Amino acid sequence: MAKRDYYEVLGIQKGADDKEIKRAYKRLAMKYHPDRTKGDKDSEEKFKEINEAYEILNDKEKRAAYDQYGHAAFEQGGFGGGAGGFGGGFSGFGGFEDIFSEMFGGGASRQRVVRGDDLRYDIEITLEEAVRGITKDIQIRTLVHCDQCDGTGAEKGSKVETCPTCHGQGRVRRQQGFFVTETACPHCHGTGKKIEKPCKKCHGDGRVHKTESLSVKIPAGVDTGNQLRLAGKGAAGEHGAPAGDLYVVIHVQDHPIFERDGNNLYCEVPISFTQAALGGEIEVPTLEGRAKLKIPEGTQTGKMFRMRGKGIKAMRSGYAGDLICKIIIETPVSLNEEQKELLRKLEESLDGHTTQRPKHSSFFDSVKKFFDNLGK
Repeated sequence: MAKRDYYEVLGIQKGADDKEIKRAYKRLAMKYHPDRTKGDKDSEEKFKEINEAYEILNDKEKRAAYDQYGHAAFEQGGFGGGAGGFGGGFSGFGGFEDIFSEMFGGGASRQRVVRGDDLRYDIEITLEEAVRGITKDIQIRTLVHCDQCDGTGAEKGSKVETCPTCHGQGRVRRQQGFFVTETACPHCHGTGKKIEKPCKKCHGDGRVHKTESLSVKIPAGVDTGNQLRLAGKGAAGEHGAPAGDLYVVIHVQDHPIFERDGNNLYCEVPISFTQAALGGEIEVPTLEGRAKLKIPEGTQTGKMFRMRGKGIKAMRSGYAGDLICKIIIETPVSLNEEQKELLRKLEESLDGHTTQRPKHSSFFDSVKKFFDNLGK
């Protein structure tokens, strides 16, 4: 059966660079590795084909020869013995072992250090607390090193020896012809140690569950979704390994007055139509207390007024955002007869004065033109 083109085998173009070749190989090797395909003969053949293609294309000299002469460059004892070297495992593959270390948990030359898990804690704070910053006390349920065995997993005075199966590496490799697999040591479960008497308190794990109390300093200017990383405050690692980190996720509660957008604050300010018509000065709330806001004569509902620097200070730059007040003109309700009569007189006095009601006049002029056009 004729061999397939090596570029086709890896699914890459002829001009692919080294990174593309390696990426394609890793993806296909993971897909067709014998550990995943469990005795599928077709997958084993594809895996051999993938490795053969990678061995040639990953070597600059071999790739140049292949590009010039094709498969003929490696037949009958040609360039470097070609595919004939594949029966001896990974020793002559020039980088295969490094790739398989990446894909299947690291090489057997190093003992695995199992760092503790990272933990997450969600915390709710008020807008005022977010603006000014605050220190909060929290409690988390986590794993800590066992105080009875000092995290070793062994009863005090008992022997802790190097695992004779993996020789302290925590991983074992098995090779059957071409195929190499690596798994956690079945005797020490990846610890690299043989414990004579496991600790009674932690049952040999070296860790126990405990509720820990912590103080979290929340800086001024935080917003919903911000995360604070507390290094080493996560779960303890196995058998004395370093602890993971704790991530505190911020959630700022809704505020009854202000709405936040980045470092700006928005609020709606209701005023009477008399204030809107005559103008004047009103008090508005800010995070620092009350402030004066000047309302010009003839202010319309929806008008925005910007108060510079009355928003939230940015967490890093310290630059303060703005407070933006949206004016809402409130229509009075439950009027008595005297008040209604006063309003009727006001309405009569305004009738026909287009300069005093510019929007009213322009709107109805547009309506008239619209219906005139419909009638044509």
